[in-house]
Amino acid sequence: MAETLRFGIVGLGMGGARAKLVPDTEGAELVAVCDIWEERGQKLSEELGCEYIRDYEQMLARDDIDVVGVFTPSGMHAEFSQLALEAGKHTFSTKPMDITVAACDTLLATAESTELIYAVDFGSRYNKVNHQVRDALQSGALGKIIIGDLRVKWFRAQSYYDGGFPAGWRSRLVTERGSLANQAVHYVDLLQWWLGPVETVFGTYGTYGHNIETEDATAGMLKFASGAVGVVMTSTCSFPDLGTAIEITGTTGTISWQEQEITRFVAAAKPDVGADGQPDYVLPENATAPDEVELRPDDFAAPEDLPTNIIEDMVAAITEGKPVQCDGYEGRKTVALFEAVYQSSETGAPVQIR
Repeated sequence: MAETLRFGIVGLGMGGARAKLVPDTEGAELVAVCDIWEERGQKLSEELGCEYIRDYEQMLARDDIDVVGVFTPSGMHAEFSQLALEAGKHTFSTKPMDITVAACDTLLATAESTELIYAVDFGSRYNKVNHQVRDALQSGALGKIIIGDLRVKWFRAQSYYDGGFPAGWRSRLVTERGSLANQAVHYVDLLQWWLGPVETVFGTYGTYGHNIETEDATAGMLKFASGAVGVVMTSTCSFPDLGTAIEITGTTGTISWQEQEITRFVAAAKPDVGADGQPDYVLPENATAPDEVELRPDDFAAPEDLPTNIIEDMVAAITEGKPVQCDGYEGRKTVALFEAVYQSSETGAPVQIR
């Protein structure tokens, strides 16, 4: 393999932004971009000084590409990633890993058999504060976690679903699965990364504000293996757009998180611990709750060598043997969760995640 890793990117919507990261990353070179929209592909290749290739199989046949980034519609992620692995390329794809667990499992089997690196590009995992939240939760700063809730209340006009290339791909079940699997999936990944595996899901979904095949609103109740419970609400019908928020509450504190920043981070002041291992607050006379103290994110750990993006992550994994921030086994978890919400809605029964 060349000393400098040579990248090819397929799908130049979000993939265009990732392609632009490659020339600015030490140890990486952009060789080619691939897209069925020739005008977009030609324009980006001229801007970045790389080759434009319309045919994906032609790009995979090249021996001067070591790593392939897949940014096709969601229902094609596993297929395109599998082809890249079979062609001997280390591979990463944008979120989600795919839209079915079955497709994910087939891709994982290919990654295992080829012994090549496969990663999922969840941008939130490159944010230092999100690692600090995880460390705070794992270190018991909030006590035993009771509940985590995620609210993704976005607005998307009908034109968003009608547009794209080819037109309307965001609205079709064969390529996407809606507000939970598309818009909210970044934050579903964070929730399960922070709180641990989900065991059971009870959910519902529907299409309320758009003329599309996919859903535009979901609600799910989660039971984590730890015993904590969770609530997930997603929509692309919220006007005005209210953004994304996560709130996690434990027996001794709460973290409120919004748009990649902590907005509240408090814990009870100096709780005593009873014989049962649970906080045993000794309250002053007439007090109704213990005093609270503000916690600081920087009191908790994040990797010193945390990559800033998926390109840096892949370079470090391939050249230094470091683990990627989100491998295929982690990426599968979000697909299993949203597939369970959809299945529960269709059957009216809770679904156990496997």
